[in-house]
Amino acid sequence: MEEMQGKQLHLGVLLYGCGHHQAAWLMPDSSIERIGDIAYYQSLAQLAETGCFDAVFFADNHSFPANDSDEMPAFWLDPVVSLTAISQVTNYVGLVSTISSTFSNPFTASRQLLSLDHITKGRVGWNLVTSMTDGEALNHSMEELPSHDKRYEKAEEFAALMNKLFLSWDSKEFLYDRAERQLINPVNIRPVNHKGAYYKVKGPSTTPKSPQGKPVAMQAGASKQGIALASKYADAVYSVSWNLNQAKKFHKKLDEQVKQNKDCERYIKVFPGLVTYVGRTHEEALAKKSALDEKLPVETALKRLSFFLQQDCSNWEIDKKVPTLPPVEEFMGPVGRYETILEIINDTQPTVKELLGYLNAGGGHFTLIGTPKEIVDQIEVWLEAGVADGFNLMPPTLPGSLEDFVDLIVPEMQKRNIFRKQYEGRTFREHLGLT
Repeated sequence: MEEMQGKQLHLGVLLYGCGHHQAAWLMPDSSIERIGDIAYYQSLAQLAETGCFDAVFFADNHSFPANDSDEMPAFWLDPVVSLTAISQVTNYVGLVSTISSTFSNPFTASRQLLSLDHITKGRVGWNLVTSMTDGEALNHSMEELPSHDKRYEKAEEFAALMNKLFLSWDSKEFLYDRAERQLINPVNIRPVNHKGAYYKVKGPSTTPKSPQGKPVAMQAGASKQGIALASKYADAVYSVSWNLNQAKKFHKKLDEQVKQNKDCERYIKVFPGLVTYVGRTHEEALAKKSALDEKLPVETALKRLSFFLQQDCSNWEIDKKVPTLPPVEEFMGPVGRYETILEIINDTQPTVKELLGYLNAGGGHFTLIGTPKEIVDQIEVWLEAGVADGFNLMPPTLPGSLEDFVDLIVPEMQKRNIFRKQYEGRTFREHLGLT
């Protein structure tokens, strides 16, 4: 493809265990022994910074079922604590933590994020989620997860309150005027006095707003309520899209929702998930995926499919076509993933075994296999179509797939002038062009 002028791609990476492929830990050279070692995550973040990534990102889960011997303790370390440690060995890369509005205290969460934003001089973002499982609820004095509607009702108030606390006062009101014996200007540091259905918070925060104003707000829900929430509060969204058709549908829904809001001119950046297997030849890339797929027990893959579909798939015959699934309107679980699986089925008419192969790494996110040129050609298609402002990389193995991306794909993107060769700003907002 010819070089594009103007449009610049953004890149984040979701750091998860020793990689997003379910069999990553079984590979002889995997990093499984290090998933509780902060030095491991620090080295991954440094690698992302070498590749000029916009951000590293941690998901989160408030439970560890430990019911099966292959259960990954992927959330060994708290994401905010991990990112604080990472901040001490990096200088530019953004740091994004997942925060659950269902379980988190907004005063504490906003204070922690603001503190890290000050420590890093403005490199922090947060990904608002409402959580997904009853197992998490049982760790927070609840019998079960609140209904989807209730979770998003609470999330809306949570997001609004977080913004109030993020901006409750400015550090310029900290005067430390020895001559006048005046430490602060109390006139401009006032309570937020929030009183809502779920929270009553006097405020202000103990921490002033950050060098970038407030942490960058991300959101990942693909349901109607999730998109509505993102349209009001998010600076950028993470999305799940198997193909260009699904990506266009998502972007259209988001655009239509934004138009219904008071701030109808607001632009929200979209970062679909991206899984890559790259090689110097197409065959080498295919071999990398095959090596991982062959290591994965079918039972493990079916168990994950059962979670995605919220039904027992353990007895499905893997060489037959996927059984008919109910429409998304009847589905009560995570909508984005379910829509993706329906899209894969409609797109490829797969057998159960083939569907599992598509879901093994990333759970149905946009997957590219090939040489750097082949992969960047497809990345450009999405960028030109306006459905992606960038991507959230989900490496099948860590550090291997991330090393491949930095060494092989980043130079190809830089050659085409669609990705930075060096950081131009210091804050996460500057990286994303949000200032």
